[in-house]
Amino acid sequence: MSIDLIIKIAVIGLLVTILSQVLTRSGREEQATLTVIAGLVAAALVVVQEVADLLSTIRALFGL
Repeated sequence: MSIDLIIKIAVIGLLVTILSQVLTRSGREEQATLTVIAGLVAAALVVVQEVADLLSTIRALFGL
């Protein structure tokens, strides 16, 4: 596993946090909540892709 995965998730978290804070302070709590949910989905998609790659590597290793 490379450090790229950690950096991708950290960047997503940082961007979502900043955007959520800006939206909350401007009185748009609903959009801030949707931003957080979208960030969670984006991070989950990154993790799911990495898990899929791991499983295909394991299948190739054991010849399944």
